[in-house]
Amino acid sequence: MEATEVMTLAEKLCLTAAFVFFMTGLLTGIWKYWCMARSPKAAAPRYVDIAHRSSLMYSFAAVLLGWLASHSVHPDWLNTLGAVCALGFFALAIGTYIVHGFLRDTSNQLRKPYKLGASTLPSWMVHGFMVALIVAEVGGSLILGTGAMMAIW
Repeated sequence: MEATEVMTLAEKLCLTAAFVFFMTGLLTGIWKYWCMARSPKAAAPRYVDIAHRSSLMYSFAAVLLGWLASHSVHPDWLNTLGAVCALGFFALAIGTYIVHGFLRDTSNQLRKPYKLGASTLPSWMVHGFMVALIVAEVGGSLILGTGAMMAIW
């Protein structure tokens, strides 16, 4: 992108999210190392590891979404909506992993009973969140991806 080109809001959101997710990945990597260094088994809690890896993977996914947004033929408002949906749920997923890593309350957030610290979450809440996550991440990515595919083909 040349200095004279203006980024759309969707592109700005994707690039900002990529930076935030990448930094989260680096910082959770320090946390993971700290846990491993103090563990007799040299292992970090499962959700500390998942938070670290998912943050890094989502950072590059955000870059890809930004590239798709930059080429999309869809109107800016639709690209922004797609980016917000996907990125928002990427962030919520990472946040969930960090919370479980901090609380060390589960090794599988989808195993019954659904634990969050000392509390038990109702099934409808966990599965409702997962359905919303699927719709938002796939739907948002589909908006940006189809817009870019329409532009290149």
